[in-house]
Amino acid sequence: MSTNRQLRLGPLPKTESVKLTFSCSAALKAELDRYAALHAETYGEATDSLALIPHMLEAFMARDRGFRKGSAEHRRHAVRPAPPAATST
Repeated sequence: MSTNRQLRLGPLPKTESVKLTFSCSAALKAELDRYAALHAETYGEATDSLALIPHMLEAFMARDRGFRKGSAEHRRHAVRPAPPAATST
């Protein structure tokens, strides 16, 4: 494992997943493959670009201030169920 460099995307955690399919340009696929090779070299664990994509998206969304702000506002304004009415016995 190389300690000379650090990538923004660290070692990959083990998580439960849901399968999604998407299309991208050939140039983006080539860049993802290059990133996957560098990630494998850096962390000493073989991985492919498909395994990296969900983690990259998660990291992107976690750092997106506008998304975080919008998510917080959405949670704040979400309709919450009323507490059950008290009954007298």
